[in-house]
Amino acid sequence: MINFKLKHHRTGETYSNPHFFILNKGMNTGKLLEVPCPNCFVISFYCSEDCEHMKAIVSSLWRIKFWHQFLIGSVIPYIRIHDFSKNLMLKSNEMMQDFEQHKKDVATLKLLEQKEDQFHKNINLINDLRRVILYRYCKR
Repeated sequence: MINFKLKHHRTGETYSNPHFFILNKGMNTGKLLEVPCPNCFVISFYCSEDCEHMKAIVSSLWRIKFWHQFLIGSVIPYIRIHDFSKNLMLKSNEMMQDFEQHKKDVATLKLLEQKEDQFHKNINLINDLRRVILYRYCKR
């Protein structure tokens, strides 16, 4: 079981313990954030290992759009902190039951993320080369 504290982020507040931010409004609710914004939760931990495990869980839940079922609001959808906390605790406990499998899954997800980044870089290089070749025709 991972112990964490979840609360609304206040602008200007700093955190000394390991932590990360999660968007709580819009269709990207549950997305991990590198820098805080006014519409985010902050999750803090007592050890960095728990932080890394929870980042993997939160990222996985965001990618499968798990949080969409809990969104409320007609114009700008958002999630209540109580709903987020309760369901995050349930899902994290469920995923951590088989800890060895969880570690393998996290390693596989990190590898897939690296491959995806490399793929996007390759696509950008191909597009750049295409532009260079086509530019030669325009230059004549």
